[in-house]
Amino acid sequence: MDKKVLEFITYCIGKLSSHLKLSQQEIYKRLKDSGILYGYIVPSYDVLHTFSSRYLIEDLTDYMREKGVLPE
Repeated sequence: MDKKVLEFITYCIGKLSSHLKLSQQEIYKRLKDSGILYGYIVPSYDVLHTFSSRYLIEDLTDYMREKGVLPE
């Protein structure tokens, strides 16, 4: 995996952890188990990394809800 993508994943996990008040380990587990990590974040890196931090977290949070990873 490209270093830039790995750094972006780490950034996303950290931001989601702060926003959702869950541990980074829990965020990683939920993203990985739901397929969001390798099915959405990694393949969409080129687009996602251009988003503002606020929009990125809203987008990922909404998608996590759609996938049933977070409560509505």
